[in-house]
Parts: sequence; structure tokens; C-alpha cells
Amino acid sequence: MKSLTATNVSSTPASSRQAGFSLIEVVIALLIIMICLLSVAAVFTFVVNQNAGNKSRAQALAVLQLEAETIRAAKFNGSTTDATLLGGAQAQRLVTAENGNAFLVDVEVDNDPTVDGLQNEAYVCLSPQGDAVPCSLKEITITVSFAAPTPGWQTAVPAVLRLRRVRGN
Repeated sequence: MKSLTATNVSSTPASSRQAGFSLIEVVIALLIIMICLLSVAAVFTFVVNQNAGNKSRAQALAVLQLEAETIRAAKFNGSTTDATLLGGAQAQRLVTAENGNAFLVDVEVDNDPTVDGLQNEAYVCLSPQGDAVPCSLKEITITVSFAAPTPGWQTAVPAVLRLRRVRGN
């Protein structure tokens, strides 16, 4: 039987046998980590900006819906036409949401959408025979835009709604 002996013991000192990272390896690793962290920060910035824009757009649509409900509730019959349905361009209004965002609301009421241009109350609707008749169809355009837009896709297109009202009985 042979006895086991340690024959391959290195004769180098203990301090040179320790393995580790060189300075270049550490610098390269830190550079890679820094690039990754900067890209993650850029993605977070993009996502926060998009979410803020979506929230502002949702608020603009809520303001648009309130305006549309006001128009739908207005009377337009043989004896009464509410002031909100008078023909022409109404004065631009500033509406402030609960969180402080300000929106501009533009309303245009066209008394005869079959004729080019915006027809106001001075316009006289005509029957097919050429007789003056009360206008029985109105086209309302409501536009809601940001009062103080910031750069970004969310301010590029305002929220617009077109609806038509027919004179009731």
C-alpha cells in the first residue's frame, strides 16, 4: 500500500496565490452597471411623462363630457331655444379641473350644417320652396384643449366632439 503524501505543494508565497479582480475589470463592471441604471432611469422618466399625459387627456375628456351633457340638456323645441344653443361661436371659457389643470373650452353652434360656414342666429333657414322657416337642425362642435400646454404628444390634438340636435316638439 502506498501512503498518500502531498507532493504537489506550490512553493509560491501565499500572497501571490490569492485570486481577485484587477482594476480594469472593476472599472468595466462599473461602466456596464452605470449604463444599465441610466437606461432604467430614462425608461422611468418616459413612463412618468406618458402617465401624466394620459391623466391630463382623461381630465380633458371629462370636461368635454360635462359640456356635452349641458348641450344635450338644453331645450330646443318649437317655442324655446336655450341660450347655450344659440347659433355662432360662443366665447372661449377657461375651466379648471380639481387638480388645477386648466382647459380652454370652445363651442360653436351651426344653425344649418348643410350650408358651408358657421351660421349664427341671423341666418334664415329656407324650405325647399324658398320660404323662411325656423332652423330645425343644429350642429354643435365642442373643443377642449390645454390652457398651458407642455411639450409632449398629449397636447398635440385637442378633444373634439361634434353632435347634432333636431328641433323637438
